[in-house]
Amino acid sequence: MKRILVLGGRGMVGKKLTKHLEMVGLADGDAFELTLHDISPSQGNENKGDPPRHLVGNLAMAAEGSALAAERYDLIYFLASIVSGEAENDFDKGWQTNLWPMWSFLEALRAQHRASGGTYVPRVIFTSSIAVFGGPYPDKISDEFIQSPQTSYGAQKLACEIMIQDFSRKGFIDGISLRLPTICVRPGKPNLAASSFFSGIIREPLNGIKAILPVADTVRHWHASPRSAASFLAHAAGLDTSRLDGRRALNLPGLSCTVAQQIEALREVAGNDVVALIKLQPDPEIIRIVAGWPKDFAPERAIELGFAAEETFNEIINVYLEDDSPSLQG
Repeated sequence: MKRILVLGGRGMVGKKLTKHLEMVGLADGDAFELTLHDISPSQGNENKGDPPRHLVGNLAMAAEGSALAAERYDLIYFLASIVSGEAENDFDKGWQTNLWPMWSFLEALRAQHRASGGTYVPRVIFTSSIAVFGGPYPDKISDEFIQSPQTSYGAQKLACEIMIQDFSRKGFIDGISLRLPTICVRPGKPNLAASSFFSGIIREPLNGIKAILPVADTVRHWHASPRSAASFLAHAAGLDTSRLDGRRALNLPGLSCTVAQQIEALREVAGNDVVALIKLQPDPEIIRIVAGWPKDFAPERAIELGFAAEETFNEIINVYLEDDSPSLQG
C-alpha cells in the first residue's frame, strides 16, 4: 500500500488531484492511502469513494513538518503556498510562507533519510510556476531558457526548485518540480493571484455575472485546465526520474493564446450576450506583474516524458463546463 501525502490538499489543485487519484488511481495501478494536509479544515468529504484522511496544521511551524516527515510517506505532493498577488503585496509573508516551510520540511525528510540508514527516499513533487522566468523573452521559451523571475512569487518558487534539485542530487529525496501553466478555468470564487482574471473573464460570464478585464486583450499567456493540472501531478508520480538527466524542473505543456482569443472562444461556446458581461477596467499593478510573465513555451522534454494538455481554448472552456459548472454541483 503506497502512502500519499498532499500538502495544500484543500486548495483547488489539491482537490482536483484527490478526485483524479480516486477516480483513475496511480499509473502503476498500486493501491494507495491518501492523506490531505492544509491550514484550512475539511468541510466534509467532497469526493466519491472512501474519504481521505484530513490533517489541519501550519507548515510555517517547523514542528508540523517534522511530525509529517516522521510518518514517512512514499509520495508527497507539495502544493502549499500563497498566490502571486498576495506574495508580491506582502513581501515578508510571501517568503515566510512560500520558502521557509519547504526548507524545514526537506530538512525533516533528510533527518528521516538518515534515521532509516538511507533507505527512505520519498518521491516529492513540487508545484512550481512559469513565474520563475523573466524577460526579455524569445517567441517561445525552450527548455534551455534561463530563469530570472520578475516577482517575489517567482523568486520563491525558483528558490524551492533549487532546494528540490539539491536534496535530490544528494539522494535524500527523489524530487520533481513541475512548472504549471496558469490554471484556467479555475472553479469557485476569484482569489488574490494576479492571474485570477484569466479564469474570471470566462467563469463569471458563464454564470451570468459581470467580469472585470484588467489588461488589454492583446495580452498573451500560457494556460492549462485544472483537469490537466491533476493529470500532470499524477503522471509525475510514476515518472522514471533518471530520464530527467539531473534537471529536476520541467516546463509543462499548455496552450498559448491572447485574451482576445479567450473571449472569442467564449463567444463560440456561449454567445454574444455572455461575452457582453466582460468589462475592461485597467489595473496598473496587474498590468505590471503580467507584463513580466512568459507567453509561450516549447516544452519538448515534458512532452517526450508523456505529459499532455489541451490544444484549444474551447477545450479548456468545455472542461470547466463538464467538471465545474454550477449546474453540476446541485
